[in-house]
Amino acid sequence: MTITIYGIKNCDTMKKARTWLEGHGISYDFHDYKAVGIDREHLEGWTKEAGWEIVLNRAGTTFKALPEADRTDLSKDKAIALMMAQPSMIKRPVLEADGKLLIGFKPDIYAAAFGKTA
Repeated sequence: MTITIYGIKNCDTMKKARTWLEGHGISYDFHDYKAVGIDREHLEGWTKEAGWEIVLNRAGTTFKALPEADRTDLSKDKAIALMMAQPSMIKRPVLEADGKLLIGFKPDIYAAAFGKTA
């Protein structure tokens, strides 16, 4: 099974997700989109499957620091443009595993996805 977890290295939620995966013996590749960026193709796919409202992290400080004009009248295209410009606005983590897409981290959701106990 190929597993890739996308996020930012120093994010607390990312650390919890990575610790959970490692604690359950699940190997993964880590893509730090703050360091290496993220392409439009990934964002298009994630927003198509989960909805841009889920993928865009509106609770974070990066989004809250945007000018009012950037935070209003959001659409899928505008959200993708914002996330491409500032990957910190992507909810973390995003995990891809053999056709599954998990956004955010909750131990019970990871356990169900991987057939493990939380």
